Amino acid sequence: MNKFKRSPRRRSPSIRSDETIDYKNTSLLRRFVSEQGRILSRRMNRLTSKQQRSVATAIKRARVSASPPFSNSEN
Repeated sequence: MNKFKRSPRRRSPSIRSDETIDYKNTSLLRRFVSEQGRILSRRMNRLTSKQQRSVATAIKRARVSASPPFSNSEN
């Protein structure tokens, strides 16, 4: 018997097809950063590995250019 069965439900995509992953798109990138400012994991984001790599690169570029704050808290 196989203990580990995958659920047949489809995942809802967290990035729509009309959204582009870019370091200037801070509203999109904020969804993938925790309150402490860490990049969320691929499982939590429901992204493919290719999308996760591009999101991580975009977040790192945005941090260097100081587009978003390092932490996600709204003080």
